[in-house]
This record gives sequence, structure tokens and C-alpha cells, in this order.
Amino acid sequence: MNRVELIDAMAAKSKLTKADAKKALEAYLTVVGEALKKGDKVSLVGFGTFSVQKKAARMGHNPQTGKPIKIAAKKVVKFKAGAVLAKKVK
Repeated sequence: MNRVELIDAMAAKSKLTKADAKKALEAYLTVVGEALKKGDKVSLVGFGTFSVQKKAARMGHNPQTGKPIKIAAKKVVKFKAGAVLAKKVK
């Protein structure tokens, strides 16, 4: 499902217009992104938890040449599905 399909599905389920569903999705993504940027966790009971995890710098290799390269430290977004969501996909 892509962004447009998600907006269409949200509009249909909530009886919102597609424009309102798009605004709601954009607001959700903005709020979650801002919270994660501050280092907060975002927990939605039953759905899951978004958090930020720090990855240390490490050595890797270029798959084309085999030469070693340094991979910089970075932060990545982690998602852990909640129990209700996990049961829906079993």
C-alpha cells in the first residue's frame, strides 16, 4: 500500500474527505517525526512503538571493490509492533 492508497483507505473508513484524510496523515507523520527527533518514543497501545536507536560507527566493505570503508555513526528509526497488530498479521 502506498501513500495515496493509504489516504484513500483512511478516507473511506473514517468517512472523511480525501483532503482531510491527507491532512490527518501529514499531521500524524509530522508529530511523530518531531517527537522522534527530540529523542522521545511514540507508543500507540495495540499498534506499536516508534523509537530512535543509535548505530555506532563501524567498518564495512565496498561490495564492488572489496575495499574497506568506514560507515559513520547514525540514528535510525525502530518500530516494534504491538500485540494487537501482531495478531492481525499471523
